[in-house]
Formats: sequence, structure tokens, C-alpha cells
Amino acid sequence: MPVFTDRLGQQIILAAVPERIVSLVPSQTELLYDLGLDKQVVGITKFCVHPQSWYRSKERVGGTKNIHIETVKALQPDLIIANKEENIQEQVEALRAIAPVWTSDVSTLEDALDMIRTIGLITGKADIAESISRRIGQDIHDISLLPPGAGLRTAYLIWQKPWMTIGGDTFISNILHKAGFHNVFSDMTRYPEIRPEDIRDRNTQLVLLSSEPYPFRAQHVAGLSKVLPGIQIRLADGEMFSWYGSRLLHLKAYLRAQAPWTSPK
Repeated sequence: MPVFTDRLGQQIILAAVPERIVSLVPSQTELLYDLGLDKQVVGITKFCVHPQSWYRSKERVGGTKNIHIETVKALQPDLIIANKEENIQEQVEALRAIAPVWTSDVSTLEDALDMIRTIGLITGKADIAESISRRIGQDIHDISLLPPGAGLRTAYLIWQKPWMTIGGDTFISNILHKAGFHNVFSDMTRYPEIRPEDIRDRNTQLVLLSSEPYPFRAQHVAGLSKVLPGIQIRLADGEMFSWYGSRLLHLKAYLRAQAPWTSPK
């Protein structure tokens, strides 16, 4: 029987290719769709909004940090797919009593490509997964030749009250780097709280306000512009920078559509 080791060092043993999969991670749910696993995926979270057809039709098992264990159990899965950051460890441990749980841990593009290939192997879709990972790798290579960020000193904000940004050890920071942006808070870790004056003091040229987890809107751009005059402030599609599955296939087109980053949007 095949044995797979996840990014936490946990081994799972599968007697056969999974036929009933529950996904607890939005970006990996979308990947499962793009791998052609419509019949096999039986449960998703309420934040798994892509594809819309699954969001409307698949059983929802709660939020990424509030999994309804009994709902998952009732679905009788033979594989559960989780993520170290997205899901709570205690809930993941409880789910292991129901079915094998494969957990990813993605901090870099290379981690993401490895995750895509591994899920392809586990689900019997290795060829499709390899094709997706190759296409993403080529796209990132193309982006790096003409970096859309043009070396701009950038602060990427994910929350307000308090203001929060991303440290250098996050997937978002890694993707910003690949795209030519310089994360001015790369010396920090995870998701630190900051003040607007910290942004100014680091000679920031561009502030990106992410659409998730906090839903920044145009009024936030206007408000922050008053506090940080002379610094370009723009909205950013958070899915493009933080979803580490097949959504990365759309990153190159998104970045080029947003250019030039040095002009107001």
C-alpha cells in the first residue's frame, strides 16, 4: 500500500486511490477541481469559494478554523487534506480518527509546486499535477525576467485595527519577491502588527492593501493616503498573492494587467 509523508512528517497509508475527499483549504480545493476530481471531492469549507459550482453544490464542513468534525465523519472520507497554517492542530488531530489526513506547509513557491505534485500523486492525477506545476514554474520564470514590481519598496497589508503586514517567512512575501517587489518588513516574521509611521520610516514606495483576510476597499486607500502622502497605495487581489494552488496559473496575467505599479490605479 502506498505511503505518503506530509510536510509535518506524518505518514498516511492509502489502500487505494481516494474516492471520497474532504478539503479544508480553499487554495487546495481549487487545485482538486483543476485536477479533475469533481466526483471524488465530497466536502469543502465555507471559504472554498472557487470554483463557484463546488461552493454551491458541495457539502460544507465549517470554516478553516472551525471544522464541524461530525459533518466530516458523516461524509465518510477516505482522505482529508489540510494545511498547517490554515487549520487548527487540535482539529486536525481529531480528524485523524476519521480518515488519513495529509497536511501541507507552504512558505515558498517551491513548497507550493511540491504540494501540487504530491497531491497529484496521492489522488491519481500525477500527470495533470506535473503539467500544472510546470506551467506555474514557467510563468514565474517569465515574471522574473521583467519583474512587475521593478524593485519597489513595498508594504503588503492584510488587516487594520490593528494594522498588520507580512513577514519575510511567509508565502506572500516569497511571491512578492519572485515578482520583483521588495517587502520592507521582510526582517519580521509571520504577520506582525505595525503602525502607519513604520511604513513611512522604511522608505516605502508602494502599499498594497489585500482583499483578504481583511476586505480592503477604495475608502481604505483614500484614508491611508491622507496618513501617508506621497506613497502609492493600491488595492491587491489577495488570492493572487496568497493562494498557493492552481490559482498561481493566473498570477502572470494579473501582474501584467495591473502594471505599471508606479502609476496610481
